[in-house]
Amino acid sequence: MKLEELDLRELLSFNPEGGAIELLGERALFFSAFALGLLRKELIESVGMFAARGILTRFGYANGWRTAMNIQATMPETWAESKGYAAAKFHSLTGMNKVVHNLRSDGKDGKPLIDSTWSECYEAEQHLLHIGQSDEPVCWTEAAFASGFLSYAEGREVIFVEDKCRARGDATCHVTARFKESWGPEIEPYLIYYRTGATPALLKELSDKLRCTENKLKKRQKQLAFLEGSDDSSQLVMARSETMRTTVEIARRAARVDSSVLVTGESGVGKERMARAIHDQSGRATRPFVAVNCGALTETLLESELFGHAKGSFTGADRDRQGLFEAAAGGTLFLDEIGEVSPAMQVKLLRALQEREVRRVGENKSRPVNVRIVAATNRNLTDEITAGRFRQDLYYRLRVIELQVPPLRERHEDILPLARFFLNKTTHGQGRTITGFTPNAADQLLRYDWPGNVRELQNAVEYAVVMCQDSQIDTDDLPCELRAMSLKPVLTGKTIRPLEEIQRDYILGVLRVVGDNKAQAASELNIGLATLYRKLKEYEEQDVA
Repeated sequence: MKLEELDLRELLSFNPEGGAIELLGERALFFSAFALGLLRKELIESVGMFAARGILTRFGYANGWRTAMNIQATMPETWAESKGYAAAKFHSLTGMNKVVHNLRSDGKDGKPLIDSTWSECYEAEQHLLHIGQSDEPVCWTEAAFASGFLSYAEGREVIFVEDKCRARGDATCHVTARFKESWGPEIEPYLIYYRTGATPALLKELSDKLRCTENKLKKRQKQLAFLEGSDDSSQLVMARSETMRTTVEIARRAARVDSSVLVTGESGVGKERMARAIHDQSGRATRPFVAVNCGALTETLLESELFGHAKGSFTGADRDRQGLFEAAAGGTLFLDEIGEVSPAMQVKLLRALQEREVRRVGENKSRPVNVRIVAATNRNLTDEITAGRFRQDLYYRLRVIELQVPPLRERHEDILPLARFFLNKTTHGQGRTITGFTPNAADQLLRYDWPGNVRELQNAVEYAVVMCQDSQIDTDDLPCELRAMSLKPVLTGKTIRPLEEIQRDYILGVLRVVGDNKAQAASELNIGLATLYRKLKEYEEQDVA
C-alpha cells in the first residue's frame, strides 16, 4: 500500500460495542483534547513551565518512536517506501494537526531535512484556551513526536524545532528538522527537554520487551485510500489517480461555461455521475438535471420523450405533454447512450441543438428551449461516423468539450477509496457495522481488472456487505470471480509481492473456491495431495510463528 492510501479507519481495530481499541497492532486510547489541555495546565501550575515542557516533550518523543516501530512491524512495504514522510501522515491521521506543507530534502549543504507547516495544532489550540497567548511556540508534544518518529526512521537523532506557533499569534505553526549534529550550538537550549528520561537506547529496550508480550495481537491493519465525501459527485472531485484528476479538472472548467459536453468511456465508469458533477458545479446547479437513456427507447418514444407531444397526436396521447427539453428548462439535459440514436432521430436532435427550439409531436409551432446538453456514450463515435451510423455534424455539435472517463483498471489509486465510499454508503443504508476491508481483501480488490468498472465495484462491495459476518470484509466475503481470479502482480511503490506469498494466497484461494475439498484442490492445482498437505502445514507453522 502507498502511504497516501492509508486511512485511520483501516488502521484501527475495535469492537463497536466497546473494549480494547488497537492502532497498528497495539492498544490505543482516545482522550479528549480538552482534557489534555487541562492536564497541560495542571502540569504547568504544579511543576512549572520548564518541567512541564520536559515531560510533554519526552512523552511526544516516546510516542513518535513507538509509532514508527509499529508501522515498520505491521506495514513493512509501506514503511520501506515512505518512512521518511510517514510522520506527517500520522500527525494528521491521529488528529494532532493538519500538515499543509511538507518539504523533504537530504539534509545536506545546510538544508533542513524537513520544512513543514502545520494548521489545526491541538496543543496551540488548548494552550490558548486554558493558559492564554504564549511568548514562544508551545507545540512541544507534536514537535517531539515528529523527532522521535524520524529519529527511528533515520537511525540517528533528528530534532524538530518549532519557530512559528498559533499560540504565539502566528497564522500557522511551522517546524524545521535537522540531524542533531547539523544544528550546531543553536540546538542546545532544546536538547535539555529531551535529556531527562527516555533515550533512544532505552526506548528500544522497552519497546522490545513490550513487543514480546504482543505476539497474539493483530499485526496487520487495513490499508485503504483516504477519501472523504458524503455524496457520489464528491468522489469525482477527490479522485486520486492522475488520469482521473485530469478528467475532473477538465470537468471543472467545462462547468464554468454552457458549451455542450460529450462524456465517453466504457460502460460502468460513471459517465452520468460525471455529467451530474458538471451540472452541480455550474451556474445551472439550482435548475433541473434531467437524464434520459436514449438506447432504452424506440425512435417514436424517444421523440415524444425529448420533444413532447400534443393531445391526439397518436393513440394514447390523451393530453398535451411537455418533453424533457422543456422540463430541463434552465438546467442540464443528459443524453445517455447517444450512440444508440437512429439516423432519423439524429437529424431531429441536431435541429433542436442548432435552433435551440423544439417542436412537439403533432404540433406545427416551435418552442424555444434553454438547456445545457451533456451527452454520453460507450461507443467510439468516430468509428460510427466512418461506418455511416452517426452524423458527423451532430458529433461536432455535441463534442464541443470531450471528457474521456478512464476505466477503473487504469485508475488503480481510485479502487480502494471508491470501495470504502461504497462500503460506507451500503452499511449506512443497511444498518450494518462494518469498519472496512482486511489487507488480503484490499489486495484482492487491487488485483482484479474490473471489466464492469465502478458499477461492478459497487455491486461487489454490496455483495460483500451481505456476506460479511465480522467487523471487516475478508476475501471469503467477496464475489466468486474476485476470489477465483487469475493472479496479477500488484506494484506498491517499487515493491512487488514475493512469489512465495503469491503462491500461498493462490493455494488458499483455490481451497476456498472448492469448499476446502483438498483432493479436488490438489487436482485443480495439478499437484500431489501430499504436496498440498505439506504446503498447508508450512502455512500453519508460519501463522503460529
